[in-house]
Amino acid sequence: MRIESVEAIPVEVPLNKTFGGSQYQVASRCTVITRVRTAGGLVSEVYNGDNRHHLRALVAIIETELAPLILGEDARAIERLWTKMFPTAHAMRDRKLVMEAIACVDTALWDLIGKSLGTSVHGLLGGDRTSLPIIAIAGYYEAGKTPADLGREMVWLRQAGMAGCKMKVGGMSAAADAERVAAARAGAGPDFILAVDSNRGWPVDEAVKFARLVERHDISWFEEPCYWYDDAAMMAAVRQRTTIPINAGQSEISSHGVRRLIEAGAVDIINFDASEGGGITEWRRAAALCAVHGVAVAHHEEPQIATHMLAAIPHGTYVECFPDPERDPLWERLILNRAPIKDGIITVPDAPGFGLQLDWKLVDKYRLR
Repeated sequence: MRIESVEAIPVEVPLNKTFGGSQYQVASRCTVITRVRTAGGLVSEVYNGDNRHHLRALVAIIETELAPLILGEDARAIERLWTKMFPTAHAMRDRKLVMEAIACVDTALWDLIGKSLGTSVHGLLGGDRTSLPIIAIAGYYEAGKTPADLGREMVWLRQAGMAGCKMKVGGMSAAADAERVAAARAGAGPDFILAVDSNRGWPVDEAVKFARLVERHDISWFEEPCYWYDDAAMMAAVRQRTTIPINAGQSEISSHGVRRLIEAGAVDIINFDASEGGGITEWRRAAALCAVHGVAVAHHEEPQIATHMLAAIPHGTYVECFPDPERDPLWERLILNRAPIKDGIITVPDAPGFGLQLDWKLVDKYRLR
């Protein structure tokens, strides 16, 4: 399984409208497709991430720094290849970008290993679950959007096959966002999973105020409640003052960052993103840390890979996706054989590797030149 070539393809699809979280605005959907070819004719077919600002730099790291390290190597030597690539993150540079680049290559290698053995990545990781609950990332801030509109959005998400929703908060006052949550719960009904995500939007006191206002609405988790600069300590303080489980980890870029959150007593759930933190290989380490410490595992977005990973561990929770094609046209259109979703449940693909067949006409239309 000698690696013969590595190609990184940046894709950017402009969105028809802008979606807002507490600290950001989204106007495009971006990703990188990493095609690793072996001398035996196998080719990876998987995509990673949503880097909206540095796609070309990400591709350059993959093709000019990482590819020379692994060309001619056995693609099955996954830990050794990861160890060869990781030192590129030691220099004084944008280390998050390097870890994203490593993730792209590492994910492609897992796809190849699965294809070579005729086994899904889920199977390679030792999983036996055939399905998982799937929830939407939605409830964004949009111009003119009212709480009543948010309630109607929850109804639509249920009709679209979602088991629940992770909605955006943290961009308004605790009281105003609590009103939005109440409207979402009223629209969703009592048996719909409802989580909230502040994207590091509040100080401790405002986060606690919000949590106490919405506890009665059966919130599955409160994600990244506090500002970035002392997030572990601040989340630990919030966690001690609310009954809502605290979720974080998507802003970490290594399993060591996950360990930091666990040791601080900051989290009940970790949603470490394999596409931003070194790939499946590093994600396994983070998931093992969580298992040892009794912490549940989610995954930040990336349903095309997260379904395999979360189904492989007993402490995996829900797959996340963007069911609105206006928010994620790639999930809607890029995968020709997308896993079936029905009544809030996604089927875990059992084809070799990640089992993806991509629409290369769409790729050609939106790839950055």
